[in-house]
Amino acid sequence: MGRGGRRLALVFAGLLVFLVLTYKLQLCSPADRGPVMVAKQTYVVGSDNQVFSYDRYMPLIFIGGVPRSGTTLMRAMLDAHPDVRCGQETRVIPRILQMRQHWMKSKKETMRLEEAGVDKEVLNSAIASFCLEVIARHGEPAPRLCNKDPLTLKSADYLSELFPQAKFIFMVRDGRATVHSIISRQVTITGFDLSSYRQCLQRWNNAIATMYEQCQLVGAGRCMMVYYEQLVLHPSHWMEKILSFLDVPWNDSVLHHEDHINKPGGVLLSKVERSSDQVIKPVNVEALTKWVGQIPADVLADMAEVAPMLAKLGYDPMANPPNYGSPDAFVADNTRRVRDQVQLWEKRANNLNLPLPAAGDEIVDTTVTTAA
Repeated sequence: MGRGGRRLALVFAGLLVFLVLTYKLQLCSPADRGPVMVAKQTYVVGSDNQVFSYDRYMPLIFIGGVPRSGTTLMRAMLDAHPDVRCGQETRVIPRILQMRQHWMKSKKETMRLEEAGVDKEVLNSAIASFCLEVIARHGEPAPRLCNKDPLTLKSADYLSELFPQAKFIFMVRDGRATVHSIISRQVTITGFDLSSYRQCLQRWNNAIATMYEQCQLVGAGRCMMVYYEQLVLHPSHWMEKILSFLDVPWNDSVLHHEDHINKPGGVLLSKVERSSDQVIKPVNVEALTKWVGQIPADVLADMAEVAPMLAKLGYDPMANPPNYGSPDAFVADNTRRVRDQVQLWEKRANNLNLPLPAAGDEIVDTTVTTAA
């Protein structure tokens, strides 16, 4: 771990200690039967002075998947809904979950925590409080809050324990398209060798297998798999299913997220997220088959063995190009506009000051299990 990583780990450790102490000390009753821990009521106040309370039992929404699988599009479409706020990636929640994983793997650290009175309940409460504060306070207040940090899906089972009313959107995309996007846009992810399609596809396979298993553990009632290809081909159908799954009322704004970019209560974009320049456009099929003709022939020939999760997820590993289906008329029209107005979208990206982040803006691949 580099100096920057150690410094960040120390900051998180300090924050966790603060949360644990706060949890133990706040609102303790001096009654004869001893101190009683009472959950603190937390809230944020909107610009119209409306009060929004938040706690571990609220119906949070978590969006995840392998990076470059449509997680940003999914959160933008939900952010366009007046009742939902996801906001930009924070990257801190996967890191605090990774730290917990390291503690749980070490018998010495686990014993140290237990000897200090930091049992599973206290630790879970502290981590939940940390995550909840980040989710609730890093953006505008809203009736429904969600978090989009792609790799948190590796810890879906644990998060479902911390937040028993939360639901999960698991974005799935053809691994060949995902890896081509990672490599072509130089998205640095821990463990991914951007010079090798074969190695990146193997890493994709491992990551998606873990997320798939986690989603199965959480159960279909709380974790919904959404195929990126079907979302962009049939957005109305799929957004109706997604909102119904989340118990969020239908609103046509989710089909026009591009109209709500950087507007109050709308879709706020980050200057350091690599997908920001793409979600300023309406839903279109431009990215579906960009990978075709880009993957080395020897890798294509071994695709079934290199990435067996493709077949498990319903993709034909030998189809080149694949047939994902035909787009709705609405999407076909959007795609024509995107193709015919290239300069317009480039100008809009420049006006919003959305340059691609410099290489080295690494996504930390955290493998979090449910070990207690």
